[in-house]
Amino acid sequence: MSILTKLNTPCFSAGGRPALNEASLVLKVTGLVDGEQEFTLDQLRSLPVSQVDARLTSVSGWSVRATWEGVLWRDLIAGLDIPPQADHATFTSAGGGYETTISLKDLDHPRVLLCWAVSGEPLEPDYGGPLRMIVPHLYGYKSAKWLTGIEFVSGMQGGYWEDRGYTRSGVIEPGFSLDVNTGQKRPIKGGEVTEF
Repeated sequence: MSILTKLNTPCFSAGGRPALNEASLVLKVTGLVDGEQEFTLDQLRSLPVSQVDARLTSVSGWSVRATWEGVLWRDLIAGLDIPPQADHATFTSAGGGYETTISLKDLDHPRVLLCWAVSGEPLEPDYGGPLRMIVPHLYGYKSAKWLTGIEFVSGMQGGYWEDRGYTRSGVIEPGFSLDVNTGQKRPIKGGEVTEF
């Protein structure tokens, strides 16, 4: 049982929760990239493994701090040939029910991670396992769960929540956040929540 379950962290499954397990996971990397690729979870685990202590912040007013484990975005793309016209990446969940797009500039961040474990435990399906994005400096709807597709594209695209009125940038706004770890409501200054 991961810290997310122990803390009773809120759980959302926009677009429906797919049936997906570690053995069946295939991450397809497509679009504006020289040489499309596919990765199993074992192949991703053969890349440099990193742990990131970061807070995942929801647009719905809560946030949770955990130690996320997986492969850094920077380490994943180090082996890819991405042409200059690709300036965004679209992330797709299993079954195609959820998509979100992030600029490559925003993804070039030291703690953006493709995550398969949290605080030493496998990432549970309710929270996006076996593989999800962790993009700590943007709202959680940019951290796609049940990740099976990354498409390099030119220009910002829509997305599940973006097409329903959420910002395309996903920048965390100033205000307040309920810290799931302590149960306290805390002020946040905007951007990545690092103050608690």
